[in-house]
Amino acid sequence: MRLSLGKWLLPLYVVIAFALLLTPIVHVIIYSFNDSRRNNSIWAGWTFDKWLNVCDQQGVCEAFGTSVAIGLVATLIATILGTLLAIAVGRYRFRGRGSTNLLLFLPMATPEVVLGAGLAAQFLSVGVSKGFWTVVIVHALFCLSFVVVTVKARVASLDPALEEAGRDLYGSAMQVFWRVTLPLLTPGIVAAALLSFALSFDDFIITKFNAGQVTTFPLWIYTKKTPPAEANVIAAAIFIVAIVAVVVVQLVAAARRKRLGITQ
Repeated sequence: MRLSLGKWLLPLYVVIAFALLLTPIVHVIIYSFNDSRRNNSIWAGWTFDKWLNVCDQQGVCEAFGTSVAIGLVATLIATILGTLLAIAVGRYRFRGRGSTNLLLFLPMATPEVVLGAGLAAQFLSVGVSKGFWTVVIVHALFCLSFVVVTVKARVASLDPALEEAGRDLYGSAMQVFWRVTLPLLTPGIVAAALLSFALSFDDFIITKFNAGQVTTFPLWIYTKKTPPAEANVIAAAIFIVAIVAVVVVQLVAAARRKRLGITQ
């Protein structure tokens, strides 16, 4: 029997790739139950105390709350502005459209250390004190390009006939936008918002240049020689919540397809 290289090589590659991706996550989850005192890199036994008293570690909950607040505000700003820009560059022809597309891609191509240092220099030159709102601004600017790219892909896939049908039914431009265009763009907008929040919450380099006295969750972890078990608790909780949310959305979508009789 002739052996096919692809029959075992591709599954092996998939297994190795998933192992490399999931091993750090599994390590974080396991060590969130570590009964450690100072050094969380050495296993000291199982305990649920870190999960039950996560805020006992000084500064961890405050840093987490700061990161969530910054992420939400920056995501809101980036999503609104990015959606409007995506519709403009994706639907309309105007002078400077090519240059606008190029400028929107620059933050994605620019190294974060360059972007963070440049924005910090701008705040310094205009005399703006670094703090919560400077971090919000830099995160919104950084995430804006990702929102535009994501929503623009959704704009390009829309069928113009649907909007034309709305206008044929005597809908005004605003009515067509709110009742036809926006609902069709919603999946792309939600995806862009989730990506924007993840990028904001995770960012360290740009935040380090512009945070001032504000401490986000990544900055707080950076100040620790060894991240305590409480940091692993929060990281594990975020991962579990994300997995549960994805599973719930998939189950709801499957139930809706079954109810409507849609088959794939």
